[in-house]
Amino acid sequence: MMDKKSSVWRGESKNIYVIIFSFLVLQNYLKTSLIFSEATSNVHIVYMGEKQYKDPAAVKKLHHNMLSALLGSKEAARDSILYSYKHGFSGFAARLTKSQAEKIAEFPGVVQVFPNRIHKLHTTRSWDFLGLQHHFRNDLLTEGKFGDGTIIGVIDSGVWPESESFNDEGMGPIPSRWKGTCQHGKHFNDSNCNKKLIGARWFIKGLRHISKMPINITNDIEFLSPRDKMGHGTHTASTAAGRFVEKANYKGLASGIARGGAPLARLAIYKVCWAVNTGGCTDADILKAFDKAIDDGVDIISASLGNEMPLFSYVDQRDSVGIGSFHAVTKGITVVVAGGNDGPFSQTIANTAPWLITVAATTIDRAFPMAITLGNNQTLMGQSLDTEKQVHGFTGLTYSERIALDLTDDSSMDCQFWSLNATLAAGKVVLCFSKSDQQDMISAAYAINEAGGVGLIYAQFGDNQLDSCHAIPCIRVDYEVGTQILSYIRKARVPTVKPSVPRTVIGASASPRVAYFSSRGPSSITPGVLKPDIAAPGVSILAAYPPQDTEHSSGYAFVSGTSMACPHVTGIVALIKSTHPDWSPSAIRSALVTTASQKGNDGMDITEVGPTYKAADPFDIGGGNVNPVRAVDPGLIYNISVHDYIQYLCALGYSNKSITRLTRTNPKCMKNNRYKLNLNLPSITIPNFKKTATVSRMVTNVGEITSVYEAQVQDPYGVQMVVEPRILRFNLTTKVLPFKVTFLSTQKIQGDYRFGSLIWTDGKHLVRIPVSIRVRDSHSYPEV
Repeated sequence: MMDKKSSVWRGESKNIYVIIFSFLVLQNYLKTSLIFSEATSNVHIVYMGEKQYKDPAAVKKLHHNMLSALLGSKEAARDSILYSYKHGFSGFAARLTKSQAEKIAEFPGVVQVFPNRIHKLHTTRSWDFLGLQHHFRNDLLTEGKFGDGTIIGVIDSGVWPESESFNDEGMGPIPSRWKGTCQHGKHFNDSNCNKKLIGARWFIKGLRHISKMPINITNDIEFLSPRDKMGHGTHTASTAAGRFVEKANYKGLASGIARGGAPLARLAIYKVCWAVNTGGCTDADILKAFDKAIDDGVDIISASLGNEMPLFSYVDQRDSVGIGSFHAVTKGITVVVAGGNDGPFSQTIANTAPWLITVAATTIDRAFPMAITLGNNQTLMGQSLDTEKQVHGFTGLTYSERIALDLTDDSSMDCQFWSLNATLAAGKVVLCFSKSDQQDMISAAYAINEAGGVGLIYAQFGDNQLDSCHAIPCIRVDYEVGTQILSYIRKARVPTVKPSVPRTVIGASASPRVAYFSSRGPSSITPGVLKPDIAAPGVSILAAYPPQDTEHSSGYAFVSGTSMACPHVTGIVALIKSTHPDWSPSAIRSALVTTASQKGNDGMDITEVGPTYKAADPFDIGGGNVNPVRAVDPGLIYNISVHDYIQYLCALGYSNKSITRLTRTNPKCMKNNRYKLNLNLPSITIPNFKKTATVSRMVTNVGEITSVYEAQVQDPYGVQMVVEPRILRFNLTTKVLPFKVTFLSTQKIQGDYRFGSLIWTDGKHLVRIPVSIRVRDSHSYPEV
């Protein structure tokens, strides 16, 4: 028998006790973790639809009373709530556990409770390219009074107020209806607002609580104020409504007069997007920005942000842009949004609600060519934005795979980090070929710089997005030019290259083209609503930007994206609103869509930059590339009331109860599944067409009082369009007329979408709507 007093036993007993104690501690920890997980509070948005009371104080009191009833005390309610949405609609954002969120969802008046999420942010030449030459008289700029009298709310990443684009010299008094404020914060106070920049607010509570870590703002990484660190908001605001600024340029390129679309429109900034931690913009903050913008008195809201795939249904309410914009539109506020940057793939379009103006991105006719002279005196052309740190004289040239660290690893082809041999790369210009979405030109430039290279020639598919590389000068070429350079490298004993300095060239390239990155339709959530609505310049747009060094108080930069296309349309909307202050948001959208252009500056159809360079269709550009001069006088408009939107929601199958909670109306839903084809949009899209379909529309005359319009149709292939009546006669008493379009299939084979158009013309106006139809086999697909 073992002696229990021996040191061996004592050691073994001690180990057993430690194991037992550890097990008990672990068991208790796991139990505590489960309890903690259940008790962890996350920000939830309690959405209640239209306001029950007109008085915001009464709405706020209702929210606090609900929280008090849920949490047991007024103090707990006060500690829990982040925002009370009490102006444009009703609801609040509060810290709630999962079980608390489930309980409050059952409270009377609550439409839906959903967790707070993060969203990502999706010009010296562009306005002239669109036909708005400021030095010509009697154009839309002067007729629209340069946007004077309108207030644009920009929901984005803030503003750099010192930029000359926001000076208020010569501007008149701020509109008396304005109720906003200039909210203080870090490096921002009342002095940063003026008669141009009339208001600025910032919202970060939603991001604070979703990031679950302290907000790092040391060394001015970000500003807890409306001041813009990212640059995105400054760029979009100045594109929409920046003042005239002479000699604006980016390092000598694109020099000229920078201006926004509506230079005399007022700007109100709502900062919801942040360059901290994971960054982004949260639902809670976005909704609060919409709520305050509606109450402040803006006429237009510009929001270059939105959801990513998959999209949420409109009654689901987790689409904060869709929710906020619905309430804005019901108050007569036009909302313009970016379509997203997930192109060139089909069904990637975001912000698909029918009450939004959703914008795709196109190119303009400006390029930045750069001659590339090889050691054999052959000269090829690329493009670059890098005018500094240029390679002078002939310099060694090599191909990335020749200087790979590991010859069996193909990551060196597109110059990924740590794939290059620093000894072989040192002092040379390196040719790289793009081969995946995992690498881009800027990342390749940093990888080459890290390896000791002095320049980059980056061959890629014809993506028209051009960026400055900063670390080393870089030149973008297409695969054809890249292959020619590679052939020279392989033949030469000592290959060399001499790049020139890039220059600015206008009018030499066929434009517009749909940008490679621009998201495409059809809508994945409601394919019967055409998205995007319209296209506008969004590639290499020069606009105001925060200074990148301490020597300058403000600067200008090139940025690309549908985020840049969105404020172009916003500026045009301001001009139209100044000319037609009584037009509804849908009337303005109709004027933009029906007057858009489908032709480029070369007289050919607009093409899209994608795998095939095909002619652009409505899922690429909606009605076409925006034509601001024609949009101010469209002749006819397709108007849509709030009632129409409600009937559309009914047609989607949402219940009367859910729509009542959303809109605070008592709709009488017309249980007709085909009604969703009859929303009075300036487009017709039938995603599941069989043998025949009839679509109704109604147009309002906004041109000459007495006028006669005749229909012209371009049939989609395999489908015949019959318009009744074919003649519309307007006079002093007849301003609104309905018509029907019947579609008849002329072939049995099903296929993909086919496209056509319907034009109403009086000899002066061409009122065109795009038509998109997908023929489906009746035995394989459900009826529309």
